[in-house]
Amino acid sequence: MAKEIERKYQVKLDAWVPQGEGIHFKQGYLNSQKERVVRVRIEGTRAKLTIKGITTGVTRSEFEYAIPVEDAAVLLDNLCEQPLIDKHRHKEVHFGKTWEIDVFHGLNEGLVVAEIELASENEAITLPAWAGTEVSSDPRYFNSNLLKNPYTTWNKA
Repeated sequence: MAKEIERKYQVKLDAWVPQGEGIHFKQGYLNSQKERVVRVRIEGTRAKLTIKGITTGVTRSEFEYAIPVEDAAVLLDNLCEQPLIDKHRHKEVHFGKTWEIDVFHGLNEGLVVAEIELASENEAITLPAWAGTEVSSDPRYFNSNLLKNPYTTWNKA
């Protein structure tokens, strides 16, 4: 069984400068229950169907399959929960580990988070200067929850 072990951090916007344009992502959810998430995503010129299980700690089951972009577009427009997630993803290597930095648009404008995939939950990492507060266990930051409770609606007091 495939496992995803991932930590997520807020990005300090005053310390991070994008290196390039990144890749445009458009994604939606056929199912966004916390026990199982079924996601459709177009990443630039490729598309994927991803199934994820419930998160325990920072680990969950994950199964991912390439699908035709045309099929993904139909699923996103006609079957996925709305609104869709719209973001640009940037990748940066820090101390030999690849970080994925997501810059959200639309109803999640202003949200920028960084994720790092790990080999184990206990794996030691060195945080980049732009990595802020860890939000791995805060369900508000799950992409599947951002469509129900967009960042622009959060009380940021």
